[in-house]
Amino acid sequence: MEPENRRTAGRRAGDSGTRAAILDAAREQFAAKGYDGASLRVIAASAGVDTGLIRHFYGSKDDLFDAALEIPQEFTQQLARAITGDPEHAGARLVETYLSLWENPASSGALLAIVRSAIVSDRAADRFQAMLTARFLADLAPYLGGGDGPARAAIAGAHLLGIAIARYVVRIGPMAEFDRATLIAWCAPTIQRYLTGPLD
Repeated sequence: MEPENRRTAGRRAGDSGTRAAILDAAREQFAAKGYDGASLRVIAASAGVDTGLIRHFYGSKDDLFDAALEIPQEFTQQLARAITGDPEHAGARLVETYLSLWENPASSGALLAIVRSAIVSDRAADRFQAMLTARFLADLAPYLGGGDGPARAAIAGAHLLGIAIARYVVRIGPMAEFDRATLIAWCAPTIQRYLTGPLD
């Protein structure tokens, strides 16, 4: 009779838990090694499943890679909500919401994996760019009004991405050491200008 705690190959208990475990493992591997360096075998071992389950839930390695780099829609929806309301303080609300997503354990892991993958992999960078256009820019631009909404969203997004890379990925000097209130105070006026000020 097998010991009760022995892991068996195949389907883990609960499809949703299995899918999440595979996705978490994939994000870790793609973030660390890029698309070419990550293998389904290592991802499966890290998730505690066999490779057949990866194919069952996600199909090919390409499909798993796309899923691992997907920006959860609720992230961009929270950012979009941050710039509604009083336009004079939209910049501060957007920076605060953005930093809170990066510092929330429920969302920081996915964001780190997405950005790290984009840094080390051309394929990931292309995918990330496409998703930013489809999600971030598409969700924010309508709230900025006028024909320059997409441009405003793009430059604000580029600035915020640079902050995230310096603070959370590369951890450059003071950027990684500022408390959130200080960083908001420094960055909000510039983001505010991108959102509502003159662009020329």
